[in-house]
Amino acid sequence: MRENNLKAIATMLVGVAFFAFLDAGLKRLTADYPAIQVVTLRCWASVPFVFLPLMFTGRLRELRMEDPRPFLVRGALGVGVIWGYIYALSVQSLSVTYATYMSAPLLVAALSVPFLHERVPLRRWIAIAVGFVGVLVALDPSGNVNLIGALAVLFSTVCYAFTVVAVRFIGKVVSTAAIVFWHLVMVGLVTGAFALPQWRPLSLEDAWLIAFCGITGALGQYCFTAAFRAARAAAIVPFEYSAIVWAIAMDWVVFDLDPAAHVLNGALIVIVAGLYVMWDESRSGSAIDVRPGGASA
Repeated sequence: MRENNLKAIATMLVGVAFFAFLDAGLKRLTADYPAIQVVTLRCWASVPFVFLPLMFTGRLRELRMEDPRPFLVRGALGVGVIWGYIYALSVQSLSVTYATYMSAPLLVAALSVPFLHERVPLRRWIAIAVGFVGVLVALDPSGNVNLIGALAVLFSTVCYAFTVVAVRFIGKVVSTAAIVFWHLVMVGLVTGAFALPQWRPLSLEDAWLIAFCGITGALGQYCFTAAFRAARAAAIVPFEYSAIVWAIAMDWVVFDLDPAAHVLNGALIVIVAGLYVMWDESRSGSAIDVRPGGASA
């Protein structure tokens, strides 16, 4: 068990790094293309990197979909997750977006009551409330907050939380490859239809960046899915918070943005609240099952 947890943690950390590089690439693309087009490009750029390894190793049967309904629900939620997230990246910094998105485990805990019929004690509700205060601190509503960007990432986070619930019902009976592949295809088809009216011709100079997003996105999604299938969520979810370190580094190195104090303070509050909720869940024997399928899925 311990060895499995260590491998899952290492896989999660690698996946977080891949997604951080993906997000930096996506943010670059949103400077030249509409956010909905970038979502489409992100999905279809990753599909070959999921499909071809399966084809060359004779494992295409893993993509079999016995019941399409759970995949359709997850795909619909995935559109909201990725579109809201990428739009937020286009109008605000990586660190602000990440700090808000880190409230996802808190939302999952709240949604576990009506949808999974789990009991959430008062102390956990207090931690959830504190976590959302941290989100407000990170957004700095008294300052120069980008309201549309804030609403977009909050919408994305809510969709992500619902996605977690959906994946709980399909992640135990289908392969990792099937979850990743059909998610990308469904989101790519839907967003592609919306992107067509405002589609901008692709520049040859951006081909490498699109390919880079495809590779990092596919590898990140695979790492996340594999990590959550290999170990209990409570053992590995805390390491997803390492994303804030990558976000600050990307803002500083790639986009020449210094991290604001309110973002760091807000992120710290959200992280502490999230870790407490997960620790309390683990202690009570009902660890939060935060599965992949988030924004950068």
